[in-house]
Amino acid sequence: MLATIQKQQNHYIVKFSRLFPHPTETVWAALTENDKLQKWMSNLEIIHLQKNGKIHFNMNDGTATFLEIQITDYVEKEVLEFNWGNDTVRFELSPTDNGSVLLLAESIGELTAHTPKDLAGWHICLDLLSDLLNGTIHEEYPMEEWEKQFTEYKKLVAEIEKI
Repeated sequence: MLATIQKQQNHYIVKFSRLFPHPTETVWAALTENDKLQKWMSNLEIIHLQKNGKIHFNMNDGTATFLEIQITDYVEKEVLEFNWGNDTVRFELSPTDNGSVLLLAESIGELTAHTPKDLAGWHICLDLLSDLLNGTIHEEYPMEEWEKQFTEYKKLVAEIEKI
């Protein structure tokens, strides 16, 4: 399922929602423990897991180069929010009767040609997270699936820009 994009007064909110048949503790561990996190989002590395803590976005290009990202909001097993360039990414995790629901909300100041690429990337990462939680680990990033999602998100962003 594609994310939704809502135009706000001076920015956009993109929301991805995923239901998991796993308890919040299990999903939270996959979001915040580096050995699990890097199986679905290989660039991220938690350095200090707390409000005003740090995450590294590793370039993974053999140079050990990284960008430092600030954690802007944090509630243990519920909320992880961090800067994403000029934007903000927020994970909210809630229990359900049958597991948990994860909401990824990205606040975007301006839609650009790069926006559909990021959205396709988050979509694929959440698919990889789901697979990880279900016991499947992918050795390689699924570029063919990313390309399909990129095409869909280009259409979605173009529709929103017309509004």
